[in-house]
Amino acid sequence: MEITMVQLIALGFAIFRMTHLMVFDKITEFMRAPFFDELKEEENGVEEIYLIPKTGGVKGFLGQLLSCYWCTGIWVSMFLYGGYLWLPLIFGPFITLLAVAGVAAIIEAAVQYWNRDAG
Repeated sequence: MEITMVQLIALGFAIFRMTHLMVFDKITEFMRAPFFDELKEEENGVEEIYLIPKTGGVKGFLGQLLSCYWCTGIWVSMFLYGGYLWLPLIFGPFITLLAVAGVAAIIEAAVQYWNRDAG
C-alpha cells in the first residue's frame, strides 16, 4: 500500500502526540504508575521524586519502554500504521484526531517559547 506525503505527515504528528501522551502527560500517569518505583530525595530542602523503572519481568520491560520516548515511539508507530493499514475506517479518524492535537501541541509550545523570550 502506498502512502501519500499528507498521510505520512499526519501519521508523524499522530505518532508524536500519542507517544508524548503515553510517556510524559499527567493525564496518563495512572497508566505508567504500575511500572515505576518512586525514589524520593531531598536536596537543599527541596524534595525531588524520581521515577525508576521496575526491574525484571513484564513490568520491568514496560517500565523501561515507557521511560524511553524513542522506544515507545517505535511501538506507537507500529500500532498506528498497522491499524491504518488493516482497519482504516477506525484508525483514520483516530489518527486525524491525534495529528491535529500534535500540531496544536507544537504550536502551543512555540507560543510559550516566544512569550518567554518576549517577557
